Amino acid sequence: MTPQLFPLLLLLLLAGLPATRPAPPTCYSRMLALSREITSDFQSLQATEPLEACVRYLPRLYLDIHNYCVLAKLRDFVASSQCWKVAQVDALKDKVRKLYTIMNSFCRRDLVYLSDDCNALEYPILVTTVLPDHQS
Repeated sequence: MTPQLFPLLLLLLLAGLPATRPAPPTCYSRMLALSREITSDFQSLQATEPLEACVRYLPRLYLDIHNYCVLAKLRDFVASSQCWKVAQVDALKDKVRKLYTIMNSFCRRDLVYLSDDCNALEYPILVTTVLPDHQS
């Protein structure tokens, strides 16, 4: 390597050229991300649409993709007739339908159900982490 090329090579390395492309999402990561997105969208819908009385009567959407009951929960949400005129609810139902299709068809073999506790999807237990006290 000639001494004139060294500064140019160093500049290219420092410029942040990606060495490799990131891996594409897996079925599991796509299901997990979409379930979190749906849960977040549902919570924001409940917070921003208080004028629409129908939003209060929609089935709850706390999603745990490791709970077998989530498939029935997704079906119930899509089949609910409430809020058929509200655009945000329609968009949310489209995402729910997409997640159901992914879980039930494309990625069926990639998912392991760890529970079948349907009540856990209605009344989720919030997990809090307590940090240890390092002061003695």
